[in-house]
Amino acid sequence: MARIDIHTHAFADKIASHALESIMSHMPEKYWTHFDGRLATLVSQLKAHSFDHAVLCQIATKPEHFAPIMAWSSAIRDGAFGEDAARMIVPLPSVHPADPDYVSRLGEVAKAGFKGVKLHPYFQRFILDEPHVLDYFRAVRDAGLFVEVHDGFDIGFPFDDFCGPRRILNVIENVPGLRFMVTHFGGWLAWEEASRILIGQPIDIEISMAIGFCEPAKIKEMLLRHPEDRLYFGSDWPWSDYDVTLPFLEECGLPPSRMAALMGGNAARWLGLPTP
Repeated sequence: MARIDIHTHAFADKIASHALESIMSHMPEKYWTHFDGRLATLVSQLKAHSFDHAVLCQIATKPEHFAPIMAWSSAIRDGAFGEDAARMIVPLPSVHPADPDYVSRLGEVAKAGFKGVKLHPYFQRFILDEPHVLDYFRAVRDAGLFVEVHDGFDIGFPFDDFCGPRRILNVIENVPGLRFMVTHFGGWLAWEEASRILIGQPIDIEISMAIGFCEPAKIKEMLLRHPEDRLYFGSDWPWSDYDVTLPFLEECGLPPSRMAALMGGNAARWLGLPTP
């Protein structure tokens, strides 16, 4: 069975150090990463931990970032950063919801053969279920793409509810047919609410940044209660460490079919990838 990480980040060598420093400047030191955030380091980590693929999430913090993100995504896919990166990395470009040309931009993403887009409401400064954002999500759906969105709070910003569990549910209910990948096990630091209204429902959820932040017993309970075919492994690398997350999941003692679905079976289907 394939092993797939559906939520990672990495940066081009020339901007990796600056990008990490900028992001970490908003965080308490205990949340800083010890990885360098480079694409080559991500690929090395994936190989060392027997991953077949990883989704590389990118965020256009301004509308004008679309073109360089598309160029870098295409370069990775086309082998400019090596055969391993081209084979293992599934790039997700990003189209800012405030981009006046977002409909045509989403069409460009689909035409180029990419599978979806990544959004982060705090960095891009929007509320998940605002009317104009719902229109954006309808355009994502109509372009045949999926969207992966940061959900819950973010340690680098005030804890205002931009993208909590109830807003997630509102999007799903108001944009039927949208392929929406919920991140951070339903909402980072919003797990009690997520547990009440998202877990157990037919909603696609990845689990990044829960391990080490949510109570272990709560994580295991949610892993067992959520539909087996709707669970996905995500790390949010470089903000988490496979040497921590993977042993924790092994120790949970999940049924083999559930573990296989979580660790890559579901993601392979979601991404349309062949399984080994």
